[in-house]
Amino acid sequence: MHRPASRARMVHTRPDPVQIGAPASAPVQFERESAIECIQTVCFVIADMLKKIKVSALKPGMHLHELCGPWLAHPFWRNHFTLTDPADIQRIHDSKIEEVWIDISKGDDVAPAPAEAARPEAMSTTEILMAAEIGHAPASRQVPMAEEVSRAAAICAQANKAVVSMFREVRMGKAVNTESVGRLVDEISNSVMRNPGALISLARLKMADNYTYMHSVAVCALMISLARHLDLDEAEVREAGMAGLMHDLGKALIPLDVLNKPGKLTDTEFDVIKRHPAEGHRLLLESGTASAVMLDVCLHHHEKVDGTGYPDRLADAQISLFAKMGAVCDVYDAITSNRPYKRGWDPAESIRKMTEWSKGYFDQRVFQAFIKSIGIYPIGSLVRLSSGRLAVVVELSEKSLLAPRVRVFFSTKSQTRIMPETIDLASPGVSEKIVGHEDPGKWGFTDLDAMWSGQAV
Repeated sequence: MHRPASRARMVHTRPDPVQIGAPASAPVQFERESAIECIQTVCFVIADMLKKIKVSALKPGMHLHELCGPWLAHPFWRNHFTLTDPADIQRIHDSKIEEVWIDISKGDDVAPAPAEAARPEAMSTTEILMAAEIGHAPASRQVPMAEEVSRAAAICAQANKAVVSMFREVRMGKAVNTESVGRLVDEISNSVMRNPGALISLARLKMADNYTYMHSVAVCALMISLARHLDLDEAEVREAGMAGLMHDLGKALIPLDVLNKPGKLTDTEFDVIKRHPAEGHRLLLESGTASAVMLDVCLHHHEKVDGTGYPDRLADAQISLFAKMGAVCDVYDAITSNRPYKRGWDPAESIRKMTEWSKGYFDQRVFQAFIKSIGIYPIGSLVRLSSGRLAVVVELSEKSLLAPRVRVFFSTKSQTRIMPETIDLASPGVSEKIVGHEDPGKWGFTDLDAMWSGQAV
């Protein structure tokens, strides 16, 4: 199919609605500096064990700690293992991965570098904290997480049915009526206002076979939360939510065997997938009911600020605020969700990865606002505390992005489960602190989502 010649025009140079990163108060500045100092100390320690190297330097015997690059380019289900098979190294070479982290405490090191070579980098957790302006708390919630979860679950179920029905009608050749989903967007918006974490986190728990539908719901909720953190007015917040819900409408016209392929896509198949923004834009344009914002986000949510995105290779100022928002929300939900061909990343790991990519992929002010909306340790993240215990994040704090409410359930010292205990790390007198996030796959935990949500998942 050909891309339509006529498109609704958007003004791409909208003034920034909020100055993110305003000067902090003295206590906040102290908290920021203390946090960064602690993390820098950890980084210097692990720099002796971890090295970032070019994939061309990989050899059998090295312990692969982490692959650097977009999630969809990763050729393995796991990151941490010792390379013994040359075929695994070839798979990395054949992917789009250019650099990897190796752990020299668990495997071979690279050959000694020339004296003038740059020192190996330390893990860049500090970048996340500095980008997010530590101490700037999330928007105040009105109801507790536990109270909103059941209502959010019902809204998710209703939304899934609505999106499935909408996609089915598109496949049957029926016209889209965007006005019919307005009430659903209002329900999602109200839930996000009551407690942002509930519906956003539940929408992440999609099954691989309903990913396309619940992805639209998740991006809708993320867009609404992000819009509020950018201080947009309520009419714009609703526009952002509508755009998020409809952004992937074009996937209704992508063949299901390509859309749900369990293996790596061929270049030809990926070209088919890349048609969905233009197809969705055409469907919305033909409906006669879509706003300019909806049309723009549908068409341009895969554009990148460095100009390497698609379909129009727009760069920075050429991309509208709403399309920049859509890009961040779309990527976050995609990489945290299980897909037919890839297990989703832990939420905290996803935020760290996105920070690594952010300068080329995302508008920096939009991305900083997104981190404030979702948290450095989003709900569902597995974290290690200063006591050596492991916990899952159950709710964000109104006081600090570094101190959410967590449910402690495992002792790394005894290597056993312990009686679950919920701790508000921001409460006075609590000495426990998060020292880092953990990979759930490494520990074999399969019940983390049930632990924070109270839902059978």
